[in-house]
Amino acid sequence: MPKISVEIPAELLADLDEHVGDDGKFVNRSDAVRASIRKNLDLLDEIDARHDRLDGDAPSTAAGSGEGSDE
Repeated sequence: MPKISVEIPAELLADLDEHVGDDGKFVNRSDAVRASIRKNLDLLDEIDARHDRLDGDAPSTAAGSGEGSDE
């Protein structure tokens, strides 16, 4: 799996960290970021579909991209 590096404001990182760990929804930051990206892409696909902007040949982020999938 490729790695990327991003700069995140301290306040946003603190908010993210509240959801990570034993008491959080995510095991680690990477899981939280992947889930957030998937959700955002799915939302963008829904908006595009409502406005007939989806390209029929482009792969949909919503299709087959469950939480356990890292493809």
